[in-house]
Amino acid sequence: MAGAGPVHVIGATGRSGLALCHALGAAGRPVVPVVRSLSRWQATGMTYPARVADLCDDTGRLRAALADATSIILTAHARHLPAVLAAAPETARIVALGSTRIFTRWPDAHGRGVMDGARAFARSGRDGVLLHPTMIYGATGEDNVRRLAALMRRLPVLPLPGGGTSRIQPIWQGDVTRALLAAMDRRWDGPHSMVIAGGDQVTYRDFTRQVALAAGLRPRPVVSLPGWLLMGAARLHLPGLPRIAPAEVRRLMEDKIFDITPMRTQLGLAPTPLAAGLEHTFAHPG
Repeated sequence: MAGAGPVHVIGATGRSGLALCHALGAAGRPVVPVVRSLSRWQATGMTYPARVADLCDDTGRLRAALADATSIILTAHARHLPAVLAAAPETARIVALGSTRIFTRWPDAHGRGVMDGARAFARSGRDGVLLHPTMIYGATGEDNVRRLAALMRRLPVLPLPGGGTSRIQPIWQGDVTRALLAAMDRRWDGPHSMVIAGGDQVTYRDFTRQVALAAGLRPRPVVSLPGWLLMGAARLHLPGLPRIAPAEVRRLMEDKIFDITPMRTQLGLAPTPLAAGLEHTFAHPG
């Protein structure tokens, strides 16, 4: 990997941050976790000494935590990029996680926060890259495919807006970690932006089928319902069923397909097939 110093991981107790810390440790790379809660970091069982800083209102402590940083990976929400840019040494390489939610027809607070971070990064002139993943599955504690499997365990049929014909391109957490490592290894001239996604483009209907099979379930027949009806139903929390927000239902009604040629050529990353990623996910409960 580029650079000889440790990697400062901001958001090290989050799903992507913790997976990254494990991978860096396995590669023998020193890690400096930057976290908001020391007790939460200690609960992970990892032994790297952490530095505490609150990204929302603790600029002084964040600057101190990053004072010796040469390589910084931000796995917390990209809305914190302005604070990280203000606190980080000018020579530090920065890799951050954004989200393809910035491309949605229905922007929300999450997407707008990523856009704010992306604009700040583009104006900064700093060396590095902002990686925009599609829906991530397979992380410890994630609730995308596991929640879907839990829903199918309770329902004989699966109601989907428009019959689940919209296409998605989910990415396995292991590939997100590999992308972060590859991005840290690459020398960037100025700020860059890149989508990272899985290699399989599938309809949501087919995605539910593959999730069911990986979870050891019989694929559920799909019932096509209007999106507005399902969004209204999502506002009701029925006992025994996983909670689904209306905004999540609405996002099921648009295609989320992206060109991953830059990911392949610049990061040298061939994404894990969806079936293999799902098999690994359900073979290793988290």
